[in-house]
Amino acid sequence: MHESLEKMLAKGVDNPLLRFGLGKAWLDEGHGAEAAVHLARCVEQDPKYSAAWKLLGKAHQLAGDPTAARSAWQQGIAAAQAHGDKQAEKEMTVFLKKLKPL
Repeated sequence: MHESLEKMLAKGVDNPLLRFGLGKAWLDEGHGAEAAVHLARCVEQDPKYSAAWKLLGKAHQLAGDPTAARSAWQQGIAAAQAHGDKQAEKEMTVFLKKLKPL
């Protein structure tokens, strides 16, 4: 799936929705590092995109970087709280609690 989205990106289309789609596609295929690149760009473009923060944390976790995962979820919780996204806030809070302590 990510191939068609990568073609759009190569043609100069770059927006949070495209980056979210690319990140999710890579994550669904089990490629955390590749997913993290696109999801990080997504939240740079739209810092209030709480769903992207949630997946960015998952991507970092999959890539073996719990510190980056923790940071993404903490930022995502703040974004979700600022925009009243209670479901994303709850999910990321659970993910943080399940993450191994520092």
